[in-house]
Amino acid sequence: MPHTDRILSSGRASLAAAVPPVALGPLDGRYQPAVAPLVDHLSEAALNRNRVHVEVEWFIHLAEHAVLPGLAPLGDEQKAGLRRIVTDFDTDAVAELAEIEAVTVHDVKAVEYYIGRRLPALGLGHLVPLVHFGCTSEDINNLAWALGVKDATTDVWLPAARALVADVAGLAESAAGTPMLSRTHGQPATPTTLGKEMAVVAHRLGRQLSRIERTEYLGKINGATGTYAAHYASVPDADWTEVSRGFVEALGLTWNPLTTQIESHDWQAELYADVARFNRVLHNFCTDVWSYISIGYFQQIPVEGATGSSTMPHKVNPIRFENAEANLELSNALLDVLGATLVTSRWQRDLTDSSSQRNIGVAFGHSLLAVSNVRKGLARLDVAEDVLAADLDQNWEVLAEAVQMVMRAEAIAGVEGMDNPYERLKELTRGRRVDADRLQEFVAGLGLSPEAAQRLSALTPATYTGIATELVRYL
Repeated sequence: MPHTDRILSSGRASLAAAVPPVALGPLDGRYQPAVAPLVDHLSEAALNRNRVHVEVEWFIHLAEHAVLPGLAPLGDEQKAGLRRIVTDFDTDAVAELAEIEAVTVHDVKAVEYYIGRRLPALGLGHLVPLVHFGCTSEDINNLAWALGVKDATTDVWLPAARALVADVAGLAESAAGTPMLSRTHGQPATPTTLGKEMAVVAHRLGRQLSRIERTEYLGKINGATGTYAAHYASVPDADWTEVSRGFVEALGLTWNPLTTQIESHDWQAELYADVARFNRVLHNFCTDVWSYISIGYFQQIPVEGATGSSTMPHKVNPIRFENAEANLELSNALLDVLGATLVTSRWQRDLTDSSSQRNIGVAFGHSLLAVSNVRKGLARLDVAEDVLAADLDQNWEVLAEAVQMVMRAEAIAGVEGMDNPYERLKELTRGRRVDADRLQEFVAGLGLSPEAAQRLSALTPATYTGIATELVRYL
């Protein structure tokens, strides 16, 4: 397929140099560079190219297997010529298809006629009736969409998402031993390390990618209501289910043996749910990073010449993460609607899926844009270790958990005076700050065994992180 901007600018040459391009939607305007790779797979032009691809390969498949009486395998030059109809699909092809569709008022029929026009030049004019043989429009559409979604997911979205997870994992590894105060319910809690918290995110995102990587992209080619009725009426001796299976699998898809007129789209709903879940985890990450920036745990590296606020020169706003939040929400709104509507159809067929699927690219586009922004945001962050250390040093009360647990262990071991440990630590720490001196004084007066007393006296908020550093290795 030609370079995407040549298709997008068709008929709009005078606007092509505008920055940003004049467009109704931001993905085709302001943010077009970030999502341009999706155009080759999920645009209307890409859908038509994939329709042509499916029709051409079905034509070759029927001939190669001599499914119909009188058919014989095609010559190498003829097959190459047929496939050039796909590889040569360009701006002129888009325009020609539009002209044909203006007459047919039917997009798939326009594709059929488009291919038929090219057969005489290949010495295949007598086989024009073989184009679209036995097919209903959905036979072509479901396969074209499956190819587009598969390629967009595996060639564009997944590589970008993997790169993001690698960025988060890299931050986890570099900050594996950097102690950080935790906050549960927004309140100071048992310390952790920044790296361990980043590892949690990378692990969560990675699990969703593993699910997405296992997606089955289903397809069918079985006629008007999924019964092969026209196939067997015209050629009763052929094994049409095997012809169908072989064709769908040759396209790199998974054959669906049982459908109505439409392929049921359940696989799409499953994929979109997984992508949406990835988006939601990433959204949670964005809000956490935004909050860490706001309390100084991360410092943003200024971009030379960039403006944070039009009136407050000191500001460096976390715009990458805020932009990502909005785009993830927009992506999920569409993915959720697609997942809900695509699994339903009135009886054997209605066209709600046709309109809905034209927004798949928009859903993926907003997610891809968010991924891009998060990566850019992470690249401009520095860990403020001094701020992290100061926060820990101001919250010695978080060691109350450790003290009362040691007291419990001592009581079990038979040490006297270890009664009511929780209540005693609650009285000491609830609603007040406890500094190092006050806590150590309390510990010294407990009557702990020497080993336990030494262990607690050496403990600080910065060292009370358990095995957080080691846990990063599970990435």
